[in-house]
Amino acid sequence: MAVKSFQGPRADAEKVKPVNILVRDIMTSNIVTFTEEQSIHDVMEALIKHRISGGPVVNEKGQLIGIISEGDCMKEISDSRYFNMPILDKSVGHFMTAEVETLPAEMSLFDAASMFHSTGRRRFPVLNNGNLVGQVSRKDIVIAAAKLRGATWHQA
Repeated sequence: MAVKSFQGPRADAEKVKPVNILVRDIMTSNIVTFTEEQSIHDVMEALIKHRISGGPVVNEKGQLIGIISEGDCMKEISDSRYFNMPILDKSVGHFMTAEVETLPAEMSLFDAASMFHSTGRRRFPVLNNGNLVGQVSRKDIVIAAAKLRGATWHQA
């Protein structure tokens, strides 16, 4: 004769709803932007003041036309030493990277992390319908992932 269980029927396990964090959920939307005509000195001062390492370059309509970083500023510093000249007042347009890789606001956190890993970039401008809406950095990705620690890593 078989032994019966005295525990009774088991309750159905609660299904954990997958977490799907998007770039728009973690991006910085209040970003420091630069114009093509600004001097490289203005950029250096802004980077120091705001404790950032770079930012998008926009035209008069606010459309993304490039990106400028500390590395771009290093080029000006290096050139000034090489030519034994003071740091000149060259414009951002001379140093910025015009071919900018961007991320869509609706991209998942995991896909964005993959983009950071594969490109080696430190930041990406975020676009929504072609408009600049923010910027996401490696640090934003790491902070969001740390907050997911107790949640599931499955995507919807």
